Amino acid sequence: MNILVIEDDHELAESIGFHLEKTGFVVTYGTTGEEALEQLFVNQFDCVVLDINLPDMSGFDVCQQLRSDEVLTPIIMLTAREALADRLTGLNSGADDYIIKPVNSAELVARIRAVVRRSGRDAGPQYKVADLVIDPHTQQVSRGEVNIELTAKEFAVLEFLARHKDAVVTRSMILESVWGSEFETFSNVIDVYVRNLRKKIDKPTVKPLIHTIRGKGYSLSDQR
Repeated sequence: MNILVIEDDHELAESIGFHLEKTGFVVTYGTTGEEALEQLFVNQFDCVVLDINLPDMSGFDVCQQLRSDEVLTPIIMLTAREALADRLTGLNSGADDYIIKPVNSAELVARIRAVVRRSGRDAGPQYKVADLVIDPHTQQVSRGEVNIELTAKEFAVLEFLARHKDAVVTRSMILESVWGSEFETFSNVIDVYVRNLRKKIDKPTVKPLIHTIRGKGYSLSDQR
């Protein structure tokens, strides 16, 4: 699953992200309400972990703005406030759940899975390209009868390519979707991950499915 963590405490954000990535989630980070709005209007996430006390606007305001713009991504509010009135404000602003700091990582993972399950986002279709099958929700990949083990980031890159089957996607598009603002657009990180995916998916004995489109980017397709 792709998780957006909006938290201006960098140490806490890294701690949350570390545990989520160990679980197999792909994590994108932000520190302001504006970043949350920008990310959610451009990219698809399975869940947002949203701090209430942000430097530019409150998490309540972010949540209300998203819901008024019909962004339905599940939101878990994160705060040190324990008052019932604050929890009610968060839920009434459109949040799906509310967690009090300090955060227990196992509880957070369980709650993310619960809100995603309730939202119905874990019932989506698999992606199929020739004999390659990609399940976004179990994060299982197989080609023919062979299961393919991928890291969380490898899976995220492959899933993005699969969502744009037969189309050409640029390196910048992949970077923005999978890493957010963590890397500059000139980074060669995409080339490294695509090369690793090719080694695992496009064996010499099978038809290649991951294609480099010179001067443009990459395409996952059985039509090329």
